[in-house]
Amino acid sequence: MTMPIEYWNASKDFDRFMLDLRDACMLSSHNQAYHTLRAVLHVFRSHLSVKAALAFASVLPPVVRAIFVEDWDSELPVSPFPDRQRLVWEVQHVRQDHNVAPDTAIEDVARVLRRHIGDAAFARAVSGLGADGAAYWRID
Repeated sequence: MTMPIEYWNASKDFDRFMLDLRDACMLSSHNQAYHTLRAVLHVFRSHLSVKAALAFASVLPPVVRAIFVEDWDSELPVSPFPDRQRLVWEVQHVRQDHNVAPDTAIEDVARVLRRHIGDAAFARAVSGLGADGAAYWRID
């Protein structure tokens, strides 16, 4: 079997993803974009069962998928999704000293993810997450 193209091009694709995210969030560096992405993904993951999180992760680009699962303590209890304002607060308080996530970080990451994996794949990824899981990625 040959190496899947998504792994072959993972670094180049991730660089394009991060540039897109940096610009979408109006941030000044890839480092800021990375911390924003990480916070949005980890907050989302904290409100999902392991099974649901892994199903969602399966459609993510390889490096984004790795960030999604990094440092995951799957033994932690899953908390229900709070309201949008609380979710934004949670995102902005992940590694607070390194995090400059804008108030629109969740929507910005959602837009960039959709551009990079496609609307159909993204819709499949959130279809099994229930109303609250799908609402996390809603773009108003």
